[in-house]
Amino acid sequence: MPWSKNDYPDSMKNLEPDVREKAIEIANALLRDDTDEGRAIAIATAQARKAVNGDDSGRPRYEVKAREDDWVLLKEDGERAIFSEDTKEALLEKAKPYVNDHNGILAIYQEDGDLDITLYE
Repeated sequence: MPWSKNDYPDSMKNLEPDVREKAIEIANALLRDDTDEGRAIAIATAQARKAVNGDDSGRPRYEVKAREDDWVLLKEDGERAIFSEDTKEALLEKAKPYVNDHNGILAIYQEDGDLDITLYE
């Protein structure tokens, strides 16, 4: 189903309006090429941010990391937790919307400290 300025996926609601418009345009093109809807949204959002904002410089970077007894969301090189939860999954439910609202980039680490995935680049 093609999206419009007034009808788009919930995951795009917190994007800046110009980024959202570009993401809708890209996602619709990907859907016409039979790309899976979830993949189309992710690709379109990343490409729209690059197209509108240029490179990633200036965007805040956040990290989800394990501590001794919990998981925390930190600003890159920060020491104070923005959020903390007992499980990684519970933390990600809070962290993803927060990072999206702040137009940030999210690095998610494994429990052993290795980088697992980076979102919203």
